[in-house]
Amino acid sequence: MKKGNIRNLVVTSAAAFSFFSVHNEAKANTEHQVAKGESLWALGQTYGVSIDTIKKANSRQTNTIYAGESLTIPSSNSYTSADIDLLERVVEAEAKGEPYEGKVAVANVVLNRVDSPEFPNSITDVIKQKIPNGAYAFTPVQNGAIDAPASEESKRAVQEALVAKKRSTESLYFYNPDIATSDWIRTREIVQTIGNHVFAK
Repeated sequence: MKKGNIRNLVVTSAAAFSFFSVHNEAKANTEHQVAKGESLWALGQTYGVSIDTIKKANSRQTNTIYAGESLTIPSSNSYTSADIDLLERVVEAEAKGEPYEGKVAVANVVLNRVDSPEFPNSITDVIKQKIPNGAYAFTPVQNGAIDAPASEESKRAVQEALVAKKRSTESLYFYNPDIATSDWIRTREIVQTIGNHVFAK
């Protein structure tokens, strides 16, 4: 075997080892001691997992937790590859041309909804949710823009949102105030503005 081939094999093997090491480390559960005033909602935001995922890992039927008790927090990598792909594509469609920070914030809105008891509890169900008037909650699902592949920047933004120890905001909604037609959305409490998007809860 030529030296160049040996070197490539070593580099490839090292990269594979690094990938599997990170992957295995990411899958490790965390033991969290509940502090006074904490809730499953807050823990879900801190660790990037859904409330239902935490409840299932701890055999809980209700959302009640107590200060001082220890809870198992599963890895945030419990999302499926299909979930992540769909999230990347909705970020691309909703935030194309927006700053990188805005793309992360759009991903956060979806993940915050997954954690919230007010919305479905999976990425796919949140993105494909219909609102009372029969339209989809996310316009790209309605108009087909979500079918376009995600850019590398949108993919990086989703990964940042997924691995963040704490979400940047508690936003559950975002909109462009220049083109939004809903009066209701304008009644929500504004958290921040990034680029052309207002983020609210």
